[in-house]
Amino acid sequence: MIFIYSTYNELIKIALKPRSYLGLAAITGLVGIILFALKVDGMSMISFVTASFEQTLRFEGEVLNGNLVAFIILQMLIVHIPLLVALVTGDLISGEAAMGTLRMLVSRPISRSQLLLSKFLAGGIYTLLIVIWLGVLAVVVGRFLFGPGDLMVLNSDGLIIIQEHDVAWRYMGGFCVAFLALLTISSLSICLSCFSDNSIGPIVSTMAIILLFTIIGTLDVPVFDPIRPYLFTTHMAAWRSFFEDPLPWDQIKQSIYILIVHNVAFMGIALVTFHRKDITV
Repeated sequence: MIFIYSTYNELIKIALKPRSYLGLAAITGLVGIILFALKVDGMSMISFVTASFEQTLRFEGEVLNGNLVAFIILQMLIVHIPLLVALVTGDLISGEAAMGTLRMLVSRPISRSQLLLSKFLAGGIYTLLIVIWLGVLAVVVGRFLFGPGDLMVLNSDGLIIIQEHDVAWRYMGGFCVAFLALLTISSLSICLSCFSDNSIGPIVSTMAIILLFTIIGTLDVPVFDPIRPYLFTTHMAAWRSFFEDPLPWDQIKQSIYILIVHNVAFMGIALVTFHRKDITV
């Protein structure tokens, strides 16, 4: 009961922070802009992509439909959401230290492990809400405005057409993996928050690590080849694997395993650090 009450208390704290709504507002605004742009002039962009295939293929029905719109939105926004997650979860510990309330929290009849895990759980719930809101705007609103239809996906192997009845479960799987990737960002920022006594440091450090790992992952340098597959940033876009045919299950499972290992590692480091943290104010 103490753990549940502590988690509820952490959720209330998140709900009372104005920055918690910044992410939801930013996603709403950006999706709204993308939907408006696609509604006004989306076919010209689609025609630019399909022009090279129109000599050998004939497209029937609405190519620009809700399923394709949702895929475009995810492709454009999913890389920016880590910042929105880190803005809230990055100060769950350091923010308490900066305000001087952390000492009061650890003096309550709850262990440090339970207190920290309740913050991890609250951060995970907030991350889940971000993903669900993105899914509602991208898939539900997209289908409402543009209608259903087959999904056309362009990847390195060529053009893939996924039939409408085969799309829904792929989006469900894609959003689950996207949530796990963003949960890794939440765990990382909370872990870094245990090392700091100010709110800005963990947020900036989280984005710096993401940028560093992304550069390492994209640089075509052989010296990074052994570590590249094990960086969590390498698997941030693993949700796209659900839109390939045939489905690369081995690749998806590997991404899930690596992301879970990172989450556990960040939580373990945070627990050890928080237990050793000298809280004097």
